[in-house]
Amino acid sequence: VQLQASGGGLVQAGGSLRLSCAASGRTFSMSAMGWFRQAPGKEREFVATIDWSGGSTFYGDSVKGRFTISRDNAQNTVHLQMNSLKPEDTAVYYCAEGGYYAGTSYSEYDYVYWGQGTQVTVSS
Repeated sequence: VQLQASGGGLVQAGGSLRLSCAASGRTFSMSAMGWFRQAPGKEREFVATIDWSGGSTFYGDSVKGRFTISRDNAQNTVHLQMNSLKPEDTAVYYCAEGGYYAGTSYSEYDYVYWGQGTQVTVSS
């Protein structure tokens, strides 16, 4: 399984970005998907998760109400729509797949496969 994240970039505070993660492999449609982020000097932080069907989502407190996770199982893709971005959202964003774990999870230990990360920079 390979995960390819894209869509990062530089944006002003208050702006929006849409991250995408394309997955190879046969487990995607059965798997939980998650987004995590890591800022310089900080630990990796949970951002959002979605279950295998797309029917259940869960967000970290710092992004709740601003970010939306979605998935397209026909295209093996998961998206993260980020609105009202703040400078503190600046980080490398990683997508992750849960393998045979199908539910939502905020724990990085429930994810088996990780993408390479995409940089998001929000200027003030």
